[in-house]
Amino acid sequence: MKFSHIPVLLEECLEGLDIKPGGTYIDGTAGGGGHSEGIAKRLSANGSLLSIDRDPDAVSAASERLSAYTAKVVRGNYSDIAQIARENGIEYADGILLDLGVSSHQLDISERGFSYHAENAPLDMRMSKEGKTAGALINEYSYQELRRVLYEYGEEKFAPKIAAEIIKRREIKPIETTGELAEIIKNSVPAKFKRAHNPCKKTFQALRIAVNSELEHLSSCLDNAFELLRPGGRLCVITFHSLEDRMVKHRFAGFCQGCICPPKCPVCICGNTPKAKRISKKPIIPAESEITRNNRARSAKLRIIEKI
Repeated sequence: MKFSHIPVLLEECLEGLDIKPGGTYIDGTAGGGGHSEGIAKRLSANGSLLSIDRDPDAVSAASERLSAYTAKVVRGNYSDIAQIARENGIEYADGILLDLGVSSHQLDISERGFSYHAENAPLDMRMSKEGKTAGALINEYSYQELRRVLYEYGEEKFAPKIAAEIIKRREIKPIETTGELAEIIKNSVPAKFKRAHNPCKKTFQALRIAVNSELEHLSSCLDNAFELLRPGGRLCVITFHSLEDRMVKHRFAGFCQGCICPPKCPVCICGNTPKAKRISKKPIIPAESEITRNNRARSAKLRIIEKI
């Protein structure tokens, strides 16, 4: 299947990056290349774009899509963005974009194991196609570890029941497919919660985050990306769930914070000055027209800061 991913908040990202035709830009999450292509179209021959993704399928798709532009696509993890930039001759960037979350391609290809709608797909969920799978995690983690992952990464209030049911079922046979896991989750959640929405969403999100160490990589990337920006450069980040957005919001607030002296201190003695400024006070969300065209955009939030 062709790599398919509709870029979310595309025009808002391009405007937020304030693209200079001769500037240097980095897309830390290339995906299918939709955002990257939008950036590349606005660059002149003197401009440059580096697109990064850890998914080999995405790297292949983005490379094909961007072949006609002044752009380079490399495989890597965005937490290593500074090192990858240096290896590709970039000392500073005028703009960096991060589109977090799972691509439509990863969700739609059942054998990738990201979707709870597939019945017989393997429990994989690895964005890089390397390392331990979700199936290994499900069948190896202790009850306490499973409960912690589901609660911390999925904010799942039924984490104890779901974890207990997983332990019980895997004693009979290993849990191997997305369908088996979805059935366990549905049997662990009260009926009234199943009527409102699919109860599998939070557990699958939690496992995906754990398998890919998403929050750890995001934390490293935010600091490295900000250091990589030249003064006046902008960092744009699209999040899709509260854990990501909370981290981005707090980190951006830290970059933009000035004096940190106690409120009762008559004069500033810390000498701390803001390192960035917010481009928008509130997160930018998709218009209803975009959500109608692409329902997966409904939870997206875009935050933008500019380095001082």
